[in-house]
Amino acid sequence: MTAVGVAVAQFTPTDDRVHNRDVVAALVAVAAERGARLVVFPEYASYFTDPLGPSFARNAEPLDGEFVTSLGAVAREHGLYAIAGLVEQTGERHRFANTLVAVSDAGERVAVYRKQHLYDAFGSHESEWVVAGDTAPPEVFEVDGLRVGMQTCYDLRFPEVTRRIADAGADLVAIPAEWVRGPLKEHHWTTLLAARAIENTLYVAAADHIPPIGIGASTIVDPMGVTVAGLAETTGIAVAEASTERVHQVRERNPALALRRYRVEPAGE
Repeated sequence: MTAVGVAVAQFTPTDDRVHNRDVVAALVAVAAERGARLVVFPEYASYFTDPLGPSFARNAEPLDGEFVTSLGAVAREHGLYAIAGLVEQTGERHRFANTLVAVSDAGERVAVYRKQHLYDAFGSHESEWVVAGDTAPPEVFEVDGLRVGMQTCYDLRFPEVTRRIADAGADLVAIPAEWVRGPLKEHHWTTLLAARAIENTLYVAAADHIPPIGIGASTIVDPMGVTVAGLAETTGIAVAEASTERVHQVRERNPALALRRYRVEPAGE
């Protein structure tokens, strides 16, 4: 069985963009030492402060800016793939895109995802500052034969997002997040991650911010909904092995994707 080392990296990004790049680089090195070929970082990894506001647009970067360039360089240096959240520039002066960028072990950008469902819930209003991503077909890339797709944080509450990524052929879905603490929020996080893995019979690798704003609890869940690696509330790395063989075995036992009678289509923009 060919296994791919997958890591989730959790930390709290700050309003110091250089510091964030340095932390990402250090955690990539740890992930590589522990055998990871793919490492997943949180949402807003390039820049974050609480609450959301005009400083995000001022600190937004293009896809070829310093953050993605640095991410590609450290991925190339350590011979792995990396996914991280970028505060991306848009054509609007006061709003930005909440973007995920995946880079290869050659340092090249291989996929981009912009958050589709904005966090206008639990008292927050992300849409005041963020431009929602479109519902284009998911971008899926391969790491040693393992097909990887991406979605962001609040998208987890919309099962059709993950189902479309599964339909695009993913064996693993990376979910960078800034899952805000609150009553029952930890329960929602663990329940929804397991549900997305079980109902799509694929791996889920979710990376969150640590407290006091996030909950930590970054985790890797296998296609049967079993947590195979995870973290508590501190900065760090968790690593597990993922394999296409495991996905195929689970789908033979539980062919839910093949048996379903409905398909997912995007709503009108």
